[in-house]
Amino acid sequence: MPVPPPILTKNAYAYEELRRRILTGEIEEGSVLSQSRLAQEIGVSTTPLREALRRLAAEGLVELKSHSDARVAALTADEARDLYLIRENLDPLAAGLAAESRTPSDIDDIQAALAQVVPLRDASDLAAMRAHRDFHRAIYTASHNPLLTGILEGLWDKADRYRQVGLRGQEESEKDRLRVQEEHQQIAEAVISGDAARARDIMHRHIVGSLGRRAIAVLSKD
Repeated sequence: MPVPPPILTKNAYAYEELRRRILTGEIEEGSVLSQSRLAQEIGVSTTPLREALRRLAAEGLVELKSHSDARVAALTADEARDLYLIRENLDPLAAGLAAESRTPSDIDDIQAALAQVVPLRDASDLAAMRAHRDFHRAIYTASHNPLLTGILEGLWDKADRYRQVGLRGQEESEKDRLRVQEEHQQIAEAVISGDAARARDIMHRHIVGSLGRRAIAVLSKD
């Protein structure tokens, strides 16, 4: 008999719903967030809503200036560039370490995550974005460097909005989607086979062609 999915707590539900609205652009950047109105819309009290806002602020999606003043953080070309430069260096490092340190359990996790990855076609497809994150998380975890993993996980939270900008701002061809899918496969193969140099090289190429880098060009036009 299948086990039903766990029911989200009010705190978790408020967080997931607010995060969804911000990532999909339903709540636009710079928008002032009325806590009482949002709590009513979402169907929770202001206490779980405030906890959700604190979590989103820690991820860089929301700015909290006082107990009641909150707004969606602005997106800038400078921040997109900073995020890209950090990932351009740290993601290949994590992939190389993963190839050197992966365990049989890590390999199982990488293969399971890879099987769930599908091409990103729409900025509203958060499930597909989550699958991409799960794949990269499996690579980070296999590095067995908790500090590096923590840094990259934190960057991913902030970078999700820039991926959305990249998706919405420029049409991606089917050739690009196939390239990204193939790069995921090649990264997994290099890590699993223990080829650290190849894992670093493919991951670097993957980041260079990423949505995060594309967002820099989109935001620079504004």
